[in-house]
Amino acid sequence: MLPVADRFVHIRRLSYLEGHFVPRSMKFDLILKSISRYIQLDDYEKEIFTILLEPRMLKRKQFILEAGDVCKHSCYVNSGCLKGYTVDKEGEEHILNFAPEGWWIADIYSLISRRPGTLNIEAVEDSQVLMLSRDDQEKLFQKVPKFERFFRILTENALVANQQRVMNNLSLTAEERYLLFTEKYPNISEHVPQHNIASYLGITPEFLSKIRARLARKG
Repeated sequence: MLPVADRFVHIRRLSYLEGHFVPRSMKFDLILKSISRYIQLDDYEKEIFTILLEPRMLKRKQFILEAGDVCKHSCYVNSGCLKGYTVDKEGEEHILNFAPEGWWIADIYSLISRRPGTLNIEAVEDSQVLMLSRDDQEKLFQKVPKFERFFRILTENALVANQQRVMNNLSLTAEERYLLFTEKYPNISEHVPQHNIASYLGITPEFLSKIRARLARKG
């Protein structure tokens, strides 16, 4: 049984769910399975973690973060897909990353520094997400210290991926970058418009079409 303080948090979370019409289908199986790849949790630790999560339903094009705001949450995508991007002075989007089902997304710089960020995070399609606030993450570290290792691994993986992407942009052709993209995000074309994929790759949608046609001819 949960301690009194944790039961109170659990009651608050149930009230939140009822007040925001989160469906019963919003489950924690996927996120717990993902976490189990790195750390093992007992039932009590799973309960401590899940009561701190804030489920949200997002409509297509709905933001969870806008440039200039301080990022206060890490976001796990339970279903659907989100994108993180910046907008230049001409109003053109530059997509840094996608977060399909089973992925985390946040403005890491803003989340860690607690300063305004430059990243917009928006739903590409209707999505179900689980939000963990920075403050609740600190509480989680106190109650279940092994989560520090989990989030350290997430942060390290994100930093490695960002550096590798910079190197790929400098050394690989657009076609090679596209092939790597399809490996990293299999089946994402079912969720993301072609112009978004082109923005991520730093090419025009027309050039992306030519790459796809050339690859199709190769079989």
